[in-house]
Amino acid sequence: MERGNRTVTEFILVGFTTDPVMQLVLFVVFLVMYSVTLVGNTTLITLICYDSRLHTPMYFFIGNLSFLDLWYPSIYTPKILVTCISEDKSISFASCVAQFFFSAGLGYNECYLLATMAYDRYVAISNPLLYAQVMSKRLCICLVICAYTGGFVNAIILTSNTFTLDFCGDNVIDDFFCDVPPLVKLACDVKESYQVLLYFLMASNVIIPIVLILASYLFIIAAILRIHSTQGRLKAFSTCSSHLISVTLYYGSILYIYSRPSSSYSLERDKMVSVFYTVVFPMLNPMIYSLRNKDVKEALKKLLRLTQPEV
Repeated sequence: MERGNRTVTEFILVGFTTDPVMQLVLFVVFLVMYSVTLVGNTTLITLICYDSRLHTPMYFFIGNLSFLDLWYPSIYTPKILVTCISEDKSISFASCVAQFFFSAGLGYNECYLLATMAYDRYVAISNPLLYAQVMSKRLCICLVICAYTGGFVNAIILTSNTFTLDFCGDNVIDDFFCDVPPLVKLACDVKESYQVLLYFLMASNVIIPIVLILASYLFIIAAILRIHSTQGRLKAFSTCSSHLISVTLYYGSILYIYSRPSSSYSLERDKMVSVFYTVVFPMLNPMIYSLRNKDVKEALKKLLRLTQPEV
């Protein structure tokens, strides 16, 4: 990538702060969060694979969500940790492209997967007797494959168009990772066709899944209202509560950053929101789907009993 008479071979990640003490504090905080994320998601995947009671479509999707949440923060956190303890804040052009691509791909995958999980909850509540037949193993696998394929195809489109922009300004990225808003800030001429592409990708990868989720929950609410007993209604709603929390947290932060015009971006403020959906959310997901779930708790107790040495 050329800029004037010079070739851009790297970018500089500003990160969060230049204060050495705060950098050390952030290093510890991010290291702890990353460790909790790895342990939590690995444990949840292990429980789902190990316990036959969790071999259902709902837990199949939860397991895939945990798999994404293992890799999603791994794109950012190692680089954040390095920039916190090192004076070298640079990231090579190729590394920036790779980080951008996998960030977009996994992020889009998560959008699709959350929409698929909403449909799964709709089938489970509206037609429980035919749930296993409708949400067959083949259909579940196809839905996950489509989510991964769609996510990475759209990531290829976004990445190829973003890194053909003319970065004629500074090469300093005022963020902790390579993302659309700070990169657009560096571009000297963002064509209208690129803006249209961003709106198209926002619509196809974020807005459409949100509409599908909202439609699923409208049908879910209608199905719950047809249940006569209060206990039955509460039980039906409880099966959706964890997914609702995930959807609210994830899409709330995504829409806050990417649904606004570029003229209103505040990169300093958006950094904190970005931390939430890139690092904090993957750490919280295992807790969201386990603390309120009796089956997961029982599976964990069973696994712990087996791993305890006999006296």
